[in-house]
Amino acid sequence: MAGDERTYILSKFPAIAGREIVTQYPISAVPKLGDYKANEALMLKIMGFVAVPVDNSQLRLSTAALVDNHVPDCETLMKIEIHMLDYNTSFFSSGRISTLLSGVEGKATAWITKTLTDLSERFFPKAAPRSKN
Repeated sequence: MAGDERTYILSKFPAIAGREIVTQYPISAVPKLGDYKANEALMLKIMGFVAVPVDNSQLRLSTAALVDNHVPDCETLMKIEIHMLDYNTSFFSSGRISTLLSGVEGKATAWITKTLTDLSERFFPKAAPRSKN
């Protein structure tokens, strides 16, 4: 919707909800690794802390129907999600999340390699040396 300007009011996550969102949201969004339904539930939780101005008041976007009625498209929704994570944390925008995720990637790669090697050795034992007879 070109030219359709909207106002969204961002608010801080409470401590426990914020911890849940920040620890689960990035991983649940990773393609082929994450869980879309879990990510969608976290998105709705995030959007519950976003409001729109309505008649001298604020309406929190606390349901999927309210999000669909007040957010024009998925691009805007994703931008709001990113702004909410940025607003509620100091490390998403400063690049520290990239450092954190690269550390997780390195550990995950090492764990996957070790697991696959162990399984390979268990299910496909090395052949015994050939007899010289």
